[in-house]
Amino acid sequence: MTITYADFEKVDIRVGRITRAEPFPEARKPAYRLWVDFGPEIGEKRSSAQITKHYTLEQLVGRQVLGVVNFPPRQIGPVKSEVLVLGVPDEDGAVVLIGPGHEVPQGGKLF
Repeated sequence: MTITYADFEKVDIRVGRITRAEPFPEARKPAYRLWVDFGPEIGEKRSSAQITKHYTLEQLVGRQVLGVVNFPPRQIGPVKSEVLVLGVPDEDGAVVLIGPGHEVPQGGKLF
């Protein structure tokens, strides 16, 4: 399906920093609870992510990631997910997080 650039602009993808990561034992598949700071304009948002194969909790805190910040919140078990943290699958289908290649300001918009 082809979309227009105007369609792409509707998806608000921003850079955030993971400030907190905790186990999410209630999840159906192995996952973590994440808190991601997107800077003063957007603030901190919560999420859950099935990223346990490649990342420990300690590796996540301080990491910059990209996330879609303008989806409506979604209830995932006891967690209200407010942002979709972006990743791509590895050869086995496990999620590898997407982030900037260099340190950038929080809240920067993907274009």
